[in-house]
Amino acid sequence: MSRQPLLNRQSRIIASRLTLHLGEDQSMQDAATALGALDDIWTRSEKSVFISCGARKIDAGLLDWSAPENAAIEIPAAALLDADGADLIGALQTWQPTACLLFDAQATKALAVDVPFRFIGFDAQQFTLAQLKLLAARTRSYGMGIAFDVRTSEDFRACMDAGMTAAAGWFFTAPTRQPAKTLNPAQTNIVRVLNLVRQNGEIRDIEAALKHDVAMSYKLLRYINSAGFGLSCEIQSFRHAVNMLGYDKLNRWLSLLLATASKDPMAPALMYTAVLRGRLMELLSAGLVDKAEYDNLFITGAFSLLDVLLGVSMEQALDAMRLPDPICDALLGNGGRYQPFLELALSSEGDQGERIAEQAAMLGLTADQFNRAQLQAQAFAEAMEF
Repeated sequence: MSRQPLLNRQSRIIASRLTLHLGEDQSMQDAATALGALDDIWTRSEKSVFISCGARKIDAGLLDWSAPENAAIEIPAAALLDADGADLIGALQTWQPTACLLFDAQATKALAVDVPFRFIGFDAQQFTLAQLKLLAARTRSYGMGIAFDVRTSEDFRACMDAGMTAAAGWFFTAPTRQPAKTLNPAQTNIVRVLNLVRQNGEIRDIEAALKHDVAMSYKLLRYINSAGFGLSCEIQSFRHAVNMLGYDKLNRWLSLLLATASKDPMAPALMYTAVLRGRLMELLSAGLVDKAEYDNLFITGAFSLLDVLLGVSMEQALDAMRLPDPICDALLGNGGRYQPFLELALSSEGDQGERIAEQAAMLGLTADQFNRAQLQAQAFAEAMEF
């Protein structure tokens, strides 16, 4: 599987999209089996999870999957009207999963079929802005309009202006401005605290640095006490955090604070993505690296968007911090033992199923292991309060 987030007009991530990449010899029943194997870790929340089978032809076999309530199955209009369409319509009427009609040339006929759709999906690369605006208005009574495969921030805004409810894509991870020459004062202070923690500095020195930025102290405690960390008691102070977690664990949460210094309106979405990458890398490395390196894998993923979040080049961002060589090597594309995990995490955001399969196989990971890690990392990121 690969993933995309869905953002609303406030640039908040409100849902996700999972695309299944099936082999040539695999059927929709195989897709249903793969999805069913994820039932025990599926996050049942208010956030919808769209299920796409890419370019593969959908048939009734996919409905063998007992879809959770927050799953939305994407149905190409043509699939309802072809030779196997009657079986698919019958399965949809019997099981009544949440459905998203993918708008195509036969969509008008498909909308007349006795199947309710909660969402109407549009490929943003197939329609002009004027067409999207017209289609959004015409289909609003059938379901909420969703734009898929949005590639730039300009396209995202255009889709929102056209009346779409949300848009799916990784458009926000691309730099949108020229890199600054230096870090701003807030970022510089966070880097100072990070370096003190990494060097196991005196608690009083770290507390003194934190006092220069009350908001930073507040955010740190909020992240540590979030559901994503799963602590049994509430952390009250930095000293309490050190005693409960130790410097190594604390370092990963301090790393998130660098992102909070960003003024980018997309910062919450970027932070969500960075944390998801970090947690995914950590999960993928389980049993493949020493446990002492798990935090470094997390930080590598979490820092993979540092240049976009801070508005400086990756080299500038890393020059300010005293990070282990494997982290810097991976982030700068210089190889090293962490780079295969970072490359796989990045590939999971793309649409090249064969590439994902090859990279996962190189690490000895099965499709099920990789898919489970993605869902677990996604649940972890959603539990954070960005």
